[in-house]
Amino acid sequence: MFYEPAKNDHGLPYNPFKALVVPRPIGWISTLSRKGVVNLAPFSEFNYLGSDPPYVMFSASGHNTGGRKDSAKNAEETGEFVFNLATWELREAVRITGDVEEKGVDEMALAGLAPAPSRLVKPPRVAASPVSFECIHHQTVVLPGKSPKATNHVVIGKVIGVYIRDDLITASGRVDILKVRPLARLGYLDYTTVDASFEIGKTRAPSAREHHAISGKPPETRRA
Repeated sequence: MFYEPAKNDHGLPYNPFKALVVPRPIGWISTLSRKGVVNLAPFSEFNYLGSDPPYVMFSASGHNTGGRKDSAKNAEETGEFVFNLATWELREAVRITGDVEEKGVDEMALAGLAPAPSRLVKPPRVAASPVSFECIHHQTVVLPGKSPKATNHVVIGKVIGVYIRDDLITASGRVDILKVRPLARLGYLDYTTVDASFEIGKTRAPSAREHHAISGKPPETRRA
């Protein structure tokens, strides 16, 4: 099949677009309002944008009542936010924090989650989360939508602090991600977890001699 998103002419009972960009890591974002109220919300539009220095992003659609969602607003106004890794063990708390629509609610307390102090920023991290990134706001990119609710605020943050629970680091110095079991979003109301992995090694480019043996053509020579 083929359809044009602008026409929404796929003919299916549900829009398939989000079900095709999967799995999506969940950005469980904690922020503080100017008044000091904690906000915690999950975003499936989340990823990292670079590593030297590290940047991450989350994209928040408009609020049902109009305007920005608290996570985007708080990150912009205070200049800080924290990413907390959502896991299988914390899936119910993730659901609870995602269901809250009312502004000014402390979702962390509502979900029964204990806060832990961050070291370099003011918003707390989720104590039960095994990985957290302390971030400072870098930039917000506004992606226009067909309605205020469909307008997306892409919040980009520079990671200035990384917390990793000690028991997740193996003797070889790697993070045991299978022990973490991160949550990921699929389409519709479906989720998955990371509980299997495999390696794909990098392919070495053939040398000039190997290229000649494969192609039958002599290697190119360069003149000084």
